[in-house]
Amino acid sequence: MRAFQTLRVLVCSALLVAAAGSAWAEGTFEIPAGAHFNKDKLARIDEFFRNEVATGKIPGAILLIQQHGKPVYHQSFGVQDVVSQAPITDQTIFRLFSMTKAITSVVAVQMLDEGKFSLDEPIAKYIPSFANMKVGVEKQASDGTKTLELVPPDRPPTVLDLMRQTSGITYGFYGDSLVRKAYKAADIYAGDFDLAEFAERIAKLPLHNQPGALWQYGHSTDILARIMEIVSGKSLIEIEKEKLLDPLGMKDTDFLVTDPDKQKLLAKPMPNDSDFRVGRENDPTKPKKMMYASGGMVSTMADYARFAQMLLNGGKYEDKTILSPKAFKLLTTDHVGPGSGVDRDFFYFPGDGFGFGLGLAVRTDPGNAKPPPPGNLGELKWDGASGCYFVIDRKQDMFFVLLEQTPSERQRIQRTVKQLIYEAMEN
Repeated sequence: MRAFQTLRVLVCSALLVAAAGSAWAEGTFEIPAGAHFNKDKLARIDEFFRNEVATGKIPGAILLIQQHGKPVYHQSFGVQDVVSQAPITDQTIFRLFSMTKAITSVVAVQMLDEGKFSLDEPIAKYIPSFANMKVGVEKQASDGTKTLELVPPDRPPTVLDLMRQTSGITYGFYGDSLVRKAYKAADIYAGDFDLAEFAERIAKLPLHNQPGALWQYGHSTDILARIMEIVSGKSLIEIEKEKLLDPLGMKDTDFLVTDPDKQKLLAKPMPNDSDFRVGRENDPTKPKKMMYASGGMVSTMADYARFAQMLLNGGKYEDKTILSPKAFKLLTTDHVGPGSGVDRDFFYFPGDGFGFGLGLAVRTDPGNAKPPPPGNLGELKWDGASGCYFVIDRKQDMFFVLLEQTPSERQRIQRTVKQLIYEAMEN
């Protein structure tokens, strides 16, 4: 499997070379602290995005690079949708998909710091139906047919497992394992339901693997959010507004966009690229009970830049302390590295060279590619199915946020943009 991962990294590297039109540049990993940006080299980003729009690959995008608290690059390209032709601005609203997890995770760490719950507590302490969960183990007969055997977990899944994506709870829209197929067959997204009902639906399904054994992307963050609701007696959006969104001034970050004027600000993908491939419809204009803590929020550049700056500052924003130093360290320490007992497979989405904290990928080593992909040790990052992407580089006192709605093109674009950003750095 490790050999397969290495092959995957090399293939991804080759794709980036083709997309960027040049080989990987030497010297874009572990650039000495104190680097600044060459504006002429940053102009290559303009050329890249203008070509993406001109060739009809994407409707548009917006990118902000901020260093030492000030923008060094802040450009939008194309339009928010090809029908209205409205330009993209800092107020354009984007569906974040999995970048929602970063917001949920920060609030969860706040609550951990307050003693509302603890990492070693079993999920079943708060949601009793999780006490009865079984692990689905695939058995293959001599004729090649597979069956699913349900076995007891070696230990109960915990809050820590939810936060580091090792609970065994998965998604049903990627991969072809029998457990993922069971998720898909269960039709867990049907009807109008809330987090409480959704947790009960998940509890009826088998775990994909033994708790703590494998980094497994899925609905763990949604179950975490239900625990947050239970211990606070408030809805998820009420908790997030109180603890994070309102203190940071993130006024347009929410699960719904019901205001007709704000609906006109929603960015949309190309008409032939409208399927975000997450197994469910994610239309924020349609009122619903469910708040997907794992991928249901919308935001703007004006809002998400505040969130990114807070992370760059180590948990502080202006005169507000969002995360204590202890909480920030807990959030950003690798919890799935050597000694953790957590394995990785093809679907280890943090990627080569990255560990995983309590909701964010953390750069821990150069990785297998030669030369290493750009960035610095300690880098924090995450992205979403829509193409939205952010990187926090505390060594360079820099972050960047890319917002776009381009599910089919996102991986290529993200790799290329990061490469161009680090190629523009000079000492």
